[in-house]
Amino acid sequence: MAAMESFDNIYLDLSKDSGKCRFAENGLGWKPSGSSNTFTLDAGDIASAQWSRAAKGYEVKILKRSSEIVHLDGFQEEDQARLVKIFKNWYSANLETKEHALRGWNWGKTEFSKAELVFNVQNRPSFEIPYSEISNTNLAGRNEVAIEFAASDEADTGTNGHLGGARGRGKKSGAGKDQMVEMRFYIPGVTTRKETEGEDAGSDAEQEEKNAATLFYETLIDKAEIGETAGDAIATFLEVLHLTPRGRFDIDMYESSFRLRGKTYDYKIQYDHVKKFMVLPKPDELHCMLCIGLDPPLRQGQTRYPFLVMQCKKDEEVTIDLNLPEEQLNEKYKDKLSPHYEQPLHQVITYCFKGLAGKKIVSPAKDFTTHRQQTGIKCSIKASEGFLYCLEKAFMFVPKPATYISYDQTSSITFSRVGGAVSALSTFDITVHMKSGGSSQFSNINREDLKALEDFFKLKGLRVKNEIDEDANLLAAALREEAMADDSEEEAAPRADRGSADEDEESVDEDFRADSESDVAEEYDSNHESSGSGSGESDVEDDGDADADEMDVDDEDEAEKPQAKKAKTKK
Repeated sequence: MAAMESFDNIYLDLSKDSGKCRFAENGLGWKPSGSSNTFTLDAGDIASAQWSRAAKGYEVKILKRSSEIVHLDGFQEEDQARLVKIFKNWYSANLETKEHALRGWNWGKTEFSKAELVFNVQNRPSFEIPYSEISNTNLAGRNEVAIEFAASDEADTGTNGHLGGARGRGKKSGAGKDQMVEMRFYIPGVTTRKETEGEDAGSDAEQEEKNAATLFYETLIDKAEIGETAGDAIATFLEVLHLTPRGRFDIDMYESSFRLRGKTYDYKIQYDHVKKFMVLPKPDELHCMLCIGLDPPLRQGQTRYPFLVMQCKKDEEVTIDLNLPEEQLNEKYKDKLSPHYEQPLHQVITYCFKGLAGKKIVSPAKDFTTHRQQTGIKCSIKASEGFLYCLEKAFMFVPKPATYISYDQTSSITFSRVGGAVSALSTFDITVHMKSGGSSQFSNINREDLKALEDFFKLKGLRVKNEIDEDANLLAAALREEAMADDSEEEAAPRADRGSADEDEESVDEDFRADSESDVAEEYDSNHESSGSGSGESDVEDDGDADADEMDVDDEDEAEKPQAKKAKTKK
């Protein structure tokens, strides 16, 4: 056999491009096509190897003595005999053949190996999850465990530790656009640690039965090195109130990451993911909010949190000693951290983040204050109330939904008042239009802050359109028109108020009097031709009858008068 064996079209750790793989007595190497970057592995680092069917043909999975895994995919079936001899003669390792379960069942048994979590179906591996791919795990329920994977961006195009990228941190998630970010296991019943970990548990493994899901969760944290032990934490802050995500979390700060530990969820966040750190005094002058911008965002199920918002009382002081050796403190964190702090809680957290994460602390702009000499403006986004802060380079709205808008991304700002109602004169709205086409509206801002905002926007060179003055002019014009209309109506009021009712009343009275006079003259007048002259008795009797008749006429006259008026009105 030659001193070197070569194989073409081989993919390393899910790399996008294939390359040439060469095996020699002192180790193996892989070089991508069209690139001078190479990956090498010494023969002494190879602990074991497996041969199995894979995505691009057949793969050789190599387990390093440091518990890391190397995947070489793209071999042909006839290459197995050559590779068996290579590993046996040069590396003193057996190339074990592994057949995967192809039934597609979603129930089976998990196995914690040295480098990966294996899900077996009928004693055959269905899939494996390298511990290096797991970024976090949580107890999603009494019998459910959620495993989160580190999502990478398109810039992670490296292939191994020497070449950088996602796999430079031992991760293989940088291979494609579509990435799995979470997986959940339902684990019912109770079990012991020895049953969970198998042979790796050791002879002194606990025999006490515990909830199977809880034991799985604790074992995975230990194997994947997700949660550092409490003794490794440089600083710990207990039960810090978080507004986003809501709850109280213990903050454990380590050299390269910090951890939020709550009653239900735990989060591990790398300092590299912290993009912004803001200290925002609350307008009530009793609290201070700490806002941490994350990229990629923190995930809780389907919810993403691009910002963490903490709230601390300004008068809440803590005393803390950092868990750092004096030599390390002087060499690595000189002028960044102090060994002892005895200050308000929000200041100590700020100093620790600044020293460990190396991030700049952002505060509200000094050129802007409200009419009450505060930095936060009370307002709302839709139905959510919060506070808007004008920073040196951006707007920041907290606590929910936490919104960050850079001045560089702003095309214009409009002062407006939705509806133009008189009752809304004490408040106004501002709409921030983005260069990308979207907009954000901040509503119910105190009108006394209008002048300060206009001056600040002018200072920052932002384009401003004021619709409030236009609305006021339109409203004044409308009021003037209404006043003029009222004056014209008042001049015509003496005649117009009574109108046709007076005309009807006059016509009814005239007609009624004329008719009544003619009727009386015709029937009851003493000179009427039907009236005769008689004796004195008859005259007396006639007079009496006439008086009675006159009384009857008066009664009839009074009774007929309203009827005639009513009839005339109907006409």
